[in-house]
Amino acid sequence: MTRNGEASTRCLAVFGFLLKMRRQVRKVSVISVLVVTLLILSSTSQPSSVAEKMKAEEVVAKHLESIGSAKARAAVTTRIISGTSQVIFRTPPPGQAIGRAVLASEGVKSLFGMSFPSPVYPREQLGFNGSSFMAAFVTPGVRSMLGSFLMTHDLIFKQGLMGGTLSTAWPLLDLSGRTSQLEYAGTKKVDDETLHELKYQPRGSSDLKITLFFDQEFRHVRTEYQRVIPASMGDRSYTNVQQRESSYKMVEEFSLFRPEGGLNLPHIYRIKLTVDTTSGTFLADWVIKLTQFDFNQKIDQSAFNVSAN
Repeated sequence: MTRNGEASTRCLAVFGFLLKMRRQVRKVSVISVLVVTLLILSSTSQPSSVAEKMKAEEVVAKHLESIGSAKARAAVTTRIISGTSQVIFRTPPPGQAIGRAVLASEGVKSLFGMSFPSPVYPREQLGFNGSSFMAAFVTPGVRSMLGSFLMTHDLIFKQGLMGGTLSTAWPLLDLSGRTSQLEYAGTKKVDDETLHELKYQPRGSSDLKITLFFDQEFRHVRTEYQRVIPASMGDRSYTNVQQRESSYKMVEEFSLFRPEGGLNLPHIYRIKLTVDTTSGTFLADWVIKLTQFDFNQKIDQSAFNVSAN
């Protein structure tokens, strides 16, 4: 073999060795990337897997602790909470008003009232006396959209859901006395905040979906009520009549938690109502800022008997 031939053979051998080493390095790199990826995925999925293992009873227990000790909760038998209220109507005719608000409760009985200096929307009065619920007319013979929604879905008051932990009727305070089912649905992002989701299903009701949300400290911060009525599947001979589903959604939001009488309670209470039907769309917000908390005061039982008029 000539000197040039030997040189060429050595070059090919070196090239082959380098190529083999490059393949091994690339293979090791790919394996390393896969290992790192699996580690990242397992670490990020671990919290959700832990969350999925939680039981509804655990969420409720932690939630009750967030309100206060068992002794503190049992010590409060009545509540009268008041402050300012603001209503904002976001669909025509738009408008807003500022007034007063009061929430009173004793046991399963509850009252929620608002008053405004407005001739078209002077008040909102909602009451459950332990057996029946009533939403008063805001003007003679006319209920507000909020009152009408709650009259249709009076279980919201009868189950003690309205007002959340602001009320002694809050069902999670005494689940044994409620005919409802709870299901933990994991966590959900709501307004960039990770919340624990608890489905609340009263027995015998399937048309209204109720979902409770709790923050990472298990404070109740949100309740969603949703109902969708499918479009009519009947006679479609009248083509000028629009056929589409009707949807109703009410959201309660609770924030600015502060201690009051040994309990950790929200001081800002928001209600959002959206109604979308063939008759049109309605959207309004109520913002209640609570400043006065009175506990264990005697409440005249007739206050819970709201009259339609």
